Amino acid sequence: MSFDIVSLARDLIRCPSITPVDAGALDVLTHSLQRLGFTCHRLVFKGDNGPETQNLFAHIGTGSPHFCFAGHTDVVPAGEEASWQYPPFEGYLDKDGFLYGRGAVDMKGAIASFVGAVDSFLTTFDVSRGTLSLMITGDEEGTAINGTPKILKWLKDKNINIDFCLVGEPTSCKHLGDTIKIGRRGSLNGTLKTRGVQGHVAFPERSKNPIPCLLACATALNQGPRETASPYFEPTNVELTSVDVGNQTVNLIPEEATAQFNIRFSDQQTPASLETWLETVCQKNASTFSLETSLSGEAEMLTPGPETDLLERSLEKSLNVKATLSTKGATSDARFIRHYAPVLELGLVGETMHQVNERVSVKDLCDLQKVYQEILHQFFKTFSGSSTKDI
Repeated sequence: MSFDIVSLARDLIRCPSITPVDAGALDVLTHSLQRLGFTCHRLVFKGDNGPETQNLFAHIGTGSPHFCFAGHTDVVPAGEEASWQYPPFEGYLDKDGFLYGRGAVDMKGAIASFVGAVDSFLTTFDVSRGTLSLMITGDEEGTAINGTPKILKWLKDKNINIDFCLVGEPTSCKHLGDTIKIGRRGSLNGTLKTRGVQGHVAFPERSKNPIPCLLACATALNQGPRETASPYFEPTNVELTSVDVGNQTVNLIPEEATAQFNIRFSDQQTPASLETWLETVCQKNASTFSLETSLSGEAEMLTPGPETDLLERSLEKSLNVKATLSTKGATSDARFIRHYAPVLELGLVGETMHQVNERVSVKDLCDLQKVYQEILHQFFKTFSGSSTKDI
């Protein structure tokens, strides 16, 4: 059949699937995949202090090798609708060939392009010689508790192995295919509190102001830890996101001051090394403090090799584009998949993701379909003999 990827992208955008609400998005996708012959498993997970989440694992074919496309149908809120040129959940296609809507880039457009690629690929693919699957969650933009991690556990419990996974996040920077994400920086969140003695500003000798200590700590943290340069990661960066004392009057020295920060770290750091560095900096600059941290993800990557060669070769053949290998950007669900299977990320241009008037060109959707189709061709041509269980 000839699959209309623009119509599928519009239908997905028209589902206001603000994380973790599904709003019918997975029904739309399931219907399209079943038409192509996929077996679809709708997986609903809840608990563990996360919201109930709709997920989908769909597969066609049997045995090894097993190629999996991963992504998400949930989106971030649209913000003020009045600020949008067109309603964010209308899926408006303008006269210049741009499709507008929340999720057009991140990442309903890529899902549509992949389904279109599968439609074309299946006309020549022998389903007895490998497995093709999609792992789609409704909770990537949210807590990511009852989404991809639990799909992966479900797969593990069923002894279903994936030989390679491609995540369709919007990795491209200036033009389609210019960047392949081979990994992501680690992310560590922190809250620092310095304590003093409350008192009247006219009698500072009777008090101890916690703000100078907090500022001294913040200044030192902002310089970042010393580390060896990494060939694939940017230097570790500390970004202060809040400094506050909650003071409601100008003549009161506060008892406590608080700073919040995030550290995006390279493969030269570990959570343990950062914890040690943070404690050392705070002990040097504050006499009384408390420090709390939470880890969002480790700094991890897939070492360039056969998988990156495959994607680079596919991009050159389909678009005549030479890609850059990068780890820059925010975290994605690849951080969970990485512990289960080799994973890379490749998708649309991310310039408007999460913004008002998020949009994608129809040309990019069609070109991405060509790239994904070539990747499938190259993968099943190149890889064989993995120990993938028949599904």
